[in-house]
Amino acid sequence: MRGLIVTADDFGLHERVNEAVACAHREGVLTCASLMVGANAAHDAVKIARNLPALRVGLHLVLTDGVASLPHWSIPDLVDARGNFEGSMFENGVRFYFLPSVRRQLAMEIRAQFEAFAATGLALDHVNVHKHFHLHPTVLALILEIGAQFDMRAMRLPREVRGSLFLMPWIALMKRRLDNAGILHNDRVAGIAQTGHMDEAAWLALLAAAPDGVLEIYSHPATAGPPLTNAMRDYRHEDELAALCSPRVARAIEATGAMHGGFADVFGFDSAPETAA
Repeated sequence: MRGLIVTADDFGLHERVNEAVACAHREGVLTCASLMVGANAAHDAVKIARNLPALRVGLHLVLTDGVASLPHWSIPDLVDARGNFEGSMFENGVRFYFLPSVRRQLAMEIRAQFEAFAATGLALDHVNVHKHFHLHPTVLALILEIGAQFDMRAMRLPREVRGSLFLMPWIALMKRRLDNAGILHNDRVAGIAQTGHMDEAAWLALLAAAPDGVLEIYSHPATAGPPLTNAMRDYRHEDELAALCSPRVARAIEATGAMHGGFADVFGFDSAPETAA
């Protein structure tokens, strides 16, 4: 294994997530966090990130199952009156592809989230999308077009270590488009099949048979409390945090001999922001 990137998704979703990110970075193996710029605790997350200069931070674009950055009146075909994204991913994927008016609103929202991240002054280490919606060709095309204007250098390729055969053609298409655009990406990812359940045992089993190349492992750590969202009601956030802080996991990572850091560290690019916030 040449490189290992350890990421926490949903940074900014809740103060409990932010606390876990800080703890897992200071006391554990966490190297990256993916920021939800429109989430309720995003401002708190940015303050935490500024005090952790070695933590690499990327943009976690939210285009489903969450709150948009733009108001309802500007993207009425995407969100309800409260600004929450409406519809299933399948339904919206069809609309993104076939309806130009919806696609224009989608582009506006993607741009708004890139702009919000840029306004934080944080270096953009990587970009990924909530629920891996960037597998959709229209979503990916817009991200590549808009991200180029914000010095996007790396993205997550959701190619699971033991992935679905059904998704292989979509992942192959995405990889080809990323390569053609000069966007760096991991070779494999872990955390999809066991989402919400990346405990110590899962980590140790994965690292014992880690694939070649660059592997990104992501999880959803949080400190103790009730479910963060309805979709996360069966997530074991505390177990995931414990795994990130586990000495056994740290030793297993060290034993791989892989470069351990963010996308900028593993691929060796400068992710410094152009201007400070």
